[in-house]
Amino acid sequence: MDTMSVTVVPARSAASVAGARDSTRDFLAGLAHPIPAEAADTVVLVVSELVTNALRHGGGTCTLELAAHPDTIEVAVHDGSPQVPRMRTPDLNGGTGGFGWPMVNRLARATAVTPAPHGGKTVSALLPR
Repeated sequence: MDTMSVTVVPARSAASVAGARDSTRDFLAGLAHPIPAEAADTVVLVVSELVTNALRHGGGTCTLELAAHPDTIEVAVHDGSPQVPRMRTPDLNGGTGGFGWPMVNRLARATAVTPAPHGGKTVSALLPR
């Protein structure tokens, strides 16, 4: 199984999110059994959303872990906040968001939020290869 871990800092940095996307593309490109371009784009989109939310709402730093399984790519983002993502009605006019978590849940085969033993949480998604 192929795995990779990347620490993403600082808070609210577009460069950090872009770096997470770049690291994800590099990870996917290095797989022994490549995945189709559309599946890779979906993984990158989910990484972008989860890292953005972790930086915005999770204390300013996060760790991204990627793992390749035979039928799935696992994305796990660890941050320092115990607050779990929540479904909310997307804001079509005010720009306050609400689109990301429903989108992640729609694209993923499964999602999970696991509390960390000493605070914080891990948000994970299993995506088809």
